Amino acid sequence: MTRCLSNFDASAMGRASFDAVIVGGGLAGIFCALNLPRRMKTAVLCKGSVEDCDSYLAQGGIAASIGSDDRGLHIRDTMTAGCGVNNPQAVRILVEESEQAIRNLAELGVSFDRRPDGRFQRSLEGNHSARRILHVNGDATGKGIMTALIARCAGRDNISLLENTFAVDLVTREGTCSGVIAEKAGRLLCLSSPAVVMATGGIGQLFPVTTNSKVLTGDGIAAASRAGAALDSLEFIQFHPTALYSPVKAERAFLISEAVRGEGALLRNREGDRFMPRYDARLELAPRDIVARAIFDQMAKTSSPCVYLDITGKKRAFLERRFPMIFSECLKRGIDISKDWIPVVPCEHYCMGGIRTDCDGRTSVDRLYAIGECACTGVHGANRLASNSLLEDVVFGARAAAAVAGRAAPPADVRDFRLEGRKAGGLADPEKLRAGLRLLMEEDAGIIRSGRKLGQALAAIEKVQRERIDPADLTTREEYETADMVETARLIVSAAVKNRSSIGCHYIVDS
Repeated sequence: MTRCLSNFDASAMGRASFDAVIVGGGLAGIFCALNLPRRMKTAVLCKGSVEDCDSYLAQGGIAASIGSDDRGLHIRDTMTAGCGVNNPQAVRILVEESEQAIRNLAELGVSFDRRPDGRFQRSLEGNHSARRILHVNGDATGKGIMTALIARCAGRDNISLLENTFAVDLVTREGTCSGVIAEKAGRLLCLSSPAVVMATGGIGQLFPVTTNSKVLTGDGIAAASRAGAALDSLEFIQFHPTALYSPVKAERAFLISEAVRGEGALLRNREGDRFMPRYDARLELAPRDIVARAIFDQMAKTSSPCVYLDITGKKRAFLERRFPMIFSECLKRGIDISKDWIPVVPCEHYCMGGIRTDCDGRTSVDRLYAIGECACTGVHGANRLASNSLLEDVVFGARAAAAVAGRAAPPADVRDFRLEGRKAGGLADPEKLRAGLRLLMEEDAGIIRSGRKLGQALAAIEKVQRERIDPADLTTREEYETADMVETARLIVSAAVKNRSSIGCHYIVDS
């Protein structure tokens, strides 16, 4: 049964009809829109500006097997990183369609870094057994790709980029999705469509420290759950090992890309000891969950708020050229990475689980699709291989576009969509509620988890949901967003409670 956040009455809202509505303006959503036929009138809803997404922030690059590369090796690396619980079909599709994905991006104007002989400049990252990571402008890959694709969208008459437009809930009837209730500038809109694609990204703002954009509060997962969509693997939350440490909490942690370790950086504790040899034979290039736990352990053993990344063995000119964003950002904070060690700490980075889909983006709700980080094809298993995320956006964004185009139909009439029953009155002190939720998620659903504490956390979240969220008639974006955070946190912790086995990023110290 559909649940919604407000007492909605579509007949009293502003209305518009589209052939496709894509919720989320990151790489998955934008690429999906560009792959839809020009005859399809398409809306892309961006919660903030079109630059407010993790795709725009991505530094490391995009993994791809091209030319004579061994596809089997890329498949094996992805499966190994995911602890073997990946969906083999999804992994095979990801790798086998990666070369075409790069071609498609290049045709859309993405200018990948190249060597003097014209071949792609490619690098190595953690758990990759070959150099297969492509970049744009060194460590500004996401920005380079998104800038090119946003420009392409501007030239398409059929695509409307609706910025500062928040998708509150899905319009569903009898297991079929027919539109989106959205909020823009305090006004509710009903956007009807025969195809809705969720591309809302991650859940980072559920944690106190994250590399994620400020707009990523799990809204797509929460809305899909309220509409009855099946979810999968939400217990698998990846903590990136090396965010730049700061004693002052920032809105978003600055990422020190895995590519820095790929170029030879060493991890040292506060005493200067290189510690990764004690934890894994792959050293600094071990999977992210292993490196993050090793750092967490070293911080505890040395009573330190961080560890250090040492790339002082490389020349300044190389570092400025290879990592211009990282070099510049560190220098702003008084750190010359050619001379100084970089203080780093693990923080929330990526959610492997999400709305369950097949390999064409279809969910369990008819005419509802999901792609990108909010979706779960199972391609990442229990831990994402570095730089497979941008590739996932492009490969599965294109496949979802083909599926949507193949089912186009006149939009349903949703004027009679009406839900009521919530009591009057909003949510008291939502910011305080968020702060408490973030602290609980950090302590009980973080890098190291306890079965007992997860159970206690779930009970606390369910109490908030039952007593504060479910009864209230929510009317503001802050209230909607806070409700989505509580819903998504409940789903994550519930999944973690049910999985009693330590695997990948889901690390349990008791049962």
